[in-house]
Amino acid sequence: MGIVFALLAATSYGAGDFFGGLAARHAPVVRVTLLSQVVGALLLVVLVPLVGGDPSARALAVGAAAGLAGALALLVFYRAMGSGSMSVVAPVSALASAAIPVVVGLATGEDPAPVALVGVAVALAAIGLVSQHGPPAADDTELDRQEPGTSRRTTLLLGLLAGTLFATVFLLFDHVSDDAGLWPLVGARVASVPFLVLVALVTRTALRPGSGTTRIIVACGVFDMGANAFLVLAFGSGLLVLVAVISSLYPASTLVLARVVLNERVTRVQATGLAVAACAVVLIALA
Repeated sequence: MGIVFALLAATSYGAGDFFGGLAARHAPVVRVTLLSQVVGALLLVVLVPLVGGDPSARALAVGAAAGLAGALALLVFYRAMGSGSMSVVAPVSALASAAIPVVVGLATGEDPAPVALVGVAVALAAIGLVSQHGPPAADDTELDRQEPGTSRRTTLLLGLLAGTLFATVFLLFDHVSDDAGLWPLVGARVASVPFLVLVALVTRTALRPGSGTTRIIVACGVFDMGANAFLVLAFGSGLLVLVAVISSLYPASTLVLARVVLNERVTRVQATGLAVAACAVVLIALA
């Protein structure tokens, strides 16, 4: 079941990123991030009793650390995307978030079947391919342009930092006991929401949803929380190496939604990445 939950997490993360990206086109990133997290916290009121679990101090503390890491990761990621080239930030952050847990898992003694390891390698390649952004349209060149005063090295480091923080979330959730249920997510929201409120106050960001963005932010929050719930359940029944790399295939879900809903163009490299991702999942599932 760990692989199934990881696939559901990847799909939900991708959908959350899609709706978050839509909302961020019309509202400040801090506002979108904070309000979507509040929506997720409200959803927990329903999910936690359904799943059950032990609300231990350790589960809540680990969840709080993961919540802070996740909130900071989103802010750094959006900062990197806004100040530098998307074609640099997206693949670097996605690969880091997948590769670091793989290295840690193997170093700490996890021993997936050889076929699964081949699938992991194929999945890492797929993440890099799917995350690539094609050439920008003539009227949209700002999406892939380096912000004046921001070096390519700085952009690369920001993308790497974001990916490392996302990987930290994976590593923390992997250390939660199997009987914790979704209580780690309660700790995560108790920590992340006040942190983002503080960021909003410091940056003087208005928190009222903009016109037409409320439903999009709600969708973002629902999918993001769903993804986190599936991720916690996946780590409870699967290896870190396999769960982390499959969950990191979320750019594929975002890409498909962008194509279906917004009719955005899918490049040959991205299409190849989707096919490679499917092969990776099959290989890991066969193991």
